[in-house]
Amino acid sequence: MIAADSGDTAWVLAAAALVMVMTPGVAFFYGGMVRARSVLSTLMMAFVCLAVVGVGWAVIGFDLTFGDDVGYGLIGRPGSTDPTALVGLADATTPWPGPHPLPLAAFAMFQLMFAVITPALVAGAVVERTRFWAWAVFVALWSVLVYAPVGHWVFAADGFLGPDSRGGWIANQLHAVDFAGGTVVHVNSGAAALALAIVLGRRQGWPRAVSRPHNLPFTLLGASLLWFGWYGFNAGSALSAGPLAAQAFANTTFATCAAVLGWLVVEQVRTGRPTSLGAASGAVAGLVAITPACGFVDKWGALAIGLAAGIVCPLACALKWRLRLDDSLDVVAIHLVGGLLGTLLVGVFASRAVNPGLPVDGLAYGGDTTQLVRQALAAGAVGLYAFVATLVLGYLVRFTIGFRVAASAEVGGLDLEEHAETGYELGDDVGGRHHAPQPVAAPAQAPPPRPVPVRGPLERVDGPGWFEPPPMSRG
Repeated sequence: MIAADSGDTAWVLAAAALVMVMTPGVAFFYGGMVRARSVLSTLMMAFVCLAVVGVGWAVIGFDLTFGDDVGYGLIGRPGSTDPTALVGLADATTPWPGPHPLPLAAFAMFQLMFAVITPALVAGAVVERTRFWAWAVFVALWSVLVYAPVGHWVFAADGFLGPDSRGGWIANQLHAVDFAGGTVVHVNSGAAALALAIVLGRRQGWPRAVSRPHNLPFTLLGASLLWFGWYGFNAGSALSAGPLAAQAFANTTFATCAAVLGWLVVEQVRTGRPTSLGAASGAVAGLVAITPACGFVDKWGALAIGLAAGIVCPLACALKWRLRLDDSLDVVAIHLVGGLLGTLLVGVFASRAVNPGLPVDGLAYGGDTTQLVRQALAAGAVGLYAFVATLVLGYLVRFTIGFRVAASAEVGGLDLEEHAETGYELGDDVGGRHHAPQPVAAPAQAPPPRPVPVRGPLERVDGPGWFEPPPMSRG
């Protein structure tokens, strides 16, 4: 045993805490976009991932993800990590993923937060129609059977547990690179969201009747928390408080700024108005796209990747209307498409001048198509496995304990049905003092309900970046 580097340990622990903040950030981001009567259900679907995945990670998840490979680079062997090492130090003879020794517990907690947020992202595709306990069971199964194998493929390095230990096939045989989880978190969650939206089907009345976001300040708050926490996500993946972490931090900023502007320009061209929902969605799209590349590209590559995400992702959002796929909050368009885009563009903009650990330079820096092909194979393998495995797990839950709430509960809102609570109590108790209700004269005739305009297949009404032709307004 040797002493861990105190500065790197402090940075990794702080980064783990930052990544943890992203889960409530996702909850607020999603919660603001649903109806008021289902906001607590949406928040709970994200929040419970912390508890469910945390227990699973302690029992078996960490072993399956980072344990010694059982063969062919597919998954780690249970029990191959020493449980007592979670409170000890890395062995001096064990090559560490970062440049300096760290307490194994610090690394395990940092990676736990990645495992937590990934199913929380999937929730956005199926909110407002999912039973709470069925969702909790699905998350427990999915984190072990889908997230852990994919994490092993991409994140587990040869020699992590000793000179003879083996890791995952994508990292060690294919030599595709992913700095902070573009495949493990975003392609994985986006493909799973696509499968789960198919399993649960459309919401009642969709797409004829759609609801507007009930609290856009929530959504902006959530996007801001995500942006803040993403610095731990990306810069923390350097596993050291050094120049590479600073480069990842800067690239995360530049790409996200470019994506916000790109999304707003697309909205302006399409609808005549830039929206707060578009700004929040553009920020998340940029963060997603730069994640796999943040430690491999320079500032120009980061700006290009962010701008590409800000243009491509809002256009991808419109496809669900043509496909008639009820992905409630556009997880597929932002996370699957954004993750694929960022993973592929590593093969274009990566530079060994930024990170000497790269196998080869990208196309823009004199390399050939080798790395681009590797990136495409890695993203394709992760996406295909996540889609098929999630489809199987989703139908398993659906046909055993039931996955979807009753139609009446869906129409009336899930907060009362699933949690016996409401998100907003706007009754008589105002400012801490009880006031007797005052009679209000009823109108002679109630106004007719506002009709929902019928849009074409490439136009959107609500959700992140849903397009509306002028002069229609969101108000």
